[in-house]
Amino acid sequence: MLEIKKLYAGYGKEENIIKDLNFKVNENDFFIILGPNGAGKTTILKSISQNIDYTGEILFNNQNIKHISTKDRAKIIGVLLQRNYVTYSYTVREIVELGLYSKSYGFFEKSLDKDYKEELIYNAILETGLSGYENRSVLTLSGGEIQRVFLAQVLVQDPDILVLDEPTNHLDYPYQEKIFEIVDNFRKKDNKSVIAVIHDLKIARYYGDKAILLKDGKTIGYGDIEDVMSKDLLKKAYDMDIHNFMNRLNKKWE
Repeated sequence: MLEIKKLYAGYGKEENIIKDLNFKVNENDFFIILGPNGAGKTTILKSISQNIDYTGEILFNNQNIKHISTKDRAKIIGVLLQRNYVTYSYTVREIVELGLYSKSYGFFEKSLDKDYKEELIYNAILETGLSGYENRSVLTLSGGEIQRVFLAQVLVQDPDILVLDEPTNHLDYPYQEKIFEIVDNFRKKDNKSVIAVIHDLKIARYYGDKAILLKDGKTIGYGDIEDVMSKDLLKKAYDMDIHNFMNRLNKKWE
């Protein structure tokens, strides 16, 4: 579905952060990008979403996404950031509706059938547990509620690939669970997949099925998540015994 070939990427005149990266994401994968701070995880996502320059190839169904228009890319890739800052008093419904841009002929044209448009918005709001919030200003919502609003905006876009950059890192546990349940349900649909940078290794192991593990911009593990999150590979990536640390933490809950 998505293939990365010989990816090198960085910022400005800096040396490449990502070096010779190669991996594939198949349909229905929950693909996790792992590694310590500075490993290049977010740089990969910015490359996939075409927000930074890179060399190499990023292919969607064997087509180079550099050659796909911005609007058509929005039908393929939907991005949910770690934080979404809002300073305007838009309603929940108005923000969700912005996700329909890729389905219109022009941003200001009413190209969608009204009933179909309302169905898409309604389903996205319902799926994210925001029913009853439609007319609320986003300025009145909590951080977790705002994150669900922007997740609904991405879902109404109906992309093939959902890209997540630590989407729950700052949220309380109930919101983390809710968002990851929604995302996991999304990737189980036909022709869908998820690519996520997840800081919390417990969540990564629970939801992910495939993974790539990075250190200093290079791959040190790639494949099934159980293999990638082995004791030896995690120790190599994080320079500590992650398995022992997790076991000690978990014993407090037994």
